Amino acid sequence: MAKKNNLTEGNIPKALFKLALPIMGTSFVQMAYNMTDMFWVGKMGSRAVAAVGTAGFYIWLAMAFILIPKIGAEVGVAQSVGNKDMTEAKAYIRHSMQLIVGIALFYASILIIFRKYLIGFFNLGDADINNTAISYLVVIACGILFSFLNPVFTAVFNGYGESKTPFLINSTGLVVNMILDPLLIYGIGPFPRLEVIGAALATIIAQAVVTAIFIALAVKRTELFSDLHLFKLPDMTHITRIVKLGFPVALQSGLFTGFAMLVARIIAQWGPIPIAVQKIGSQLEAISWMTAGGFQTAMAAFAGQNFGAQKWKRVVRGYFAGLSIMSVIGILASLLLILAARPLFSIFISEEETIRQGVIYLRILGFSQLFMCLESTSAGAFNGLGKTIPPSITGIVFNGLRIPAALLLSSTSLGLKGVWWAISLSSICKGIVLTSWYLVMLKRNQIITFRRILER
Repeated sequence: MAKKNNLTEGNIPKALFKLALPIMGTSFVQMAYNMTDMFWVGKMGSRAVAAVGTAGFYIWLAMAFILIPKIGAEVGVAQSVGNKDMTEAKAYIRHSMQLIVGIALFYASILIIFRKYLIGFFNLGDADINNTAISYLVVIACGILFSFLNPVFTAVFNGYGESKTPFLINSTGLVVNMILDPLLIYGIGPFPRLEVIGAALATIIAQAVVTAIFIALAVKRTELFSDLHLFKLPDMTHITRIVKLGFPVALQSGLFTGFAMLVARIIAQWGPIPIAVQKIGSQLEAISWMTAGGFQTAMAAFAGQNFGAQKWKRVVRGYFAGLSIMSVIGILASLLLILAARPLFSIFISEEETIRQGVIYLRILGFSQLFMCLESTSAGAFNGLGKTIPPSITGIVFNGLRIPAALLLSSTSLGLKGVWWAISLSSICKGIVLTSWYLVMLKRNQIITFRRILER
């Protein structure tokens, strides 16, 4: 393994920052894809945003399926590299790639075949919004293979300790998307005016460009991608290991989206404006969410390599360093959403009522940002050790509690605000519980290690 990719030696905060910053950048690139679409689609009004937001739930749900091979590749490659076993690392890469292609084709088929029923689930009550959402969903489904492949390629490089490469490649896709969005949505120059469909096409083309660059690079990076034998039948040992690593995280993500869809049904009783508010607001909240998610990936790679190298003290020191860094970021994110809610929301939409409700949403969500950052850091530390169940249990339980909490709080004088508070309070609980769980695990491990020393 190249020294620059070695996370088992050297200054810990420096190693975490060096790895995390490009990963955060990659996360922001993905956020920028969505925000670029929202910026241009938002110019057409809340109805267009509601259509894209509704179909977007199924794009969001796709992440649950992507996470199975993504986490498998990330953790498998990191631990294999830490153990200096590149043959095993390549085995994880091959099986993750085979798995993601099969999942992508299956998921795309489901979206296309059941498109009317999937969008009909939300009971939008507006035929135009409903039809626009269906059209957007079908177009995205036709190119979803690229959106599935790119996170797995990214995970391979992150697990290897080389996060800068996927950042640069994904950034190229963002530039393509930013150029194509206004051209295809509004029909500038020789391009036809496709509106919402144009946003979908711009995303597909940009993702296809990213996939092409990853494949071109993979041909040259023989230390990772040579002799993969992608058309060879997979062996169940590695598939089982990948699923075992990724499934708890995928289940959490899938249920999170499912719970969010149920919350959206609750919100829909107040009309299309709250749906647009949540869609735009969630993109703005992603400023901190994507930062935390990027650091979570970095923490997983760091913990994975050091766990593979059997450097437990370094795993522990890395966790506390990461916790300190993310606490600062979480506090800054809270202040940003609370104090700058109106100017942030006004970037995407000009309708005063939508902005007014959006400000309320962002300020309530602002209180949970620190705890969301703590949750992400602890989840990454757990994942790097191959212990993906604790973060999943925590996420599933408290995300599930959002539904009864939203119904209960919204039935009081809080009304719609009660739904926003249900979301925020669940994030606060997740941060407290998962961080406490990891600290207890560290304490128990310390006691076990001390007993072993005494027994010797």
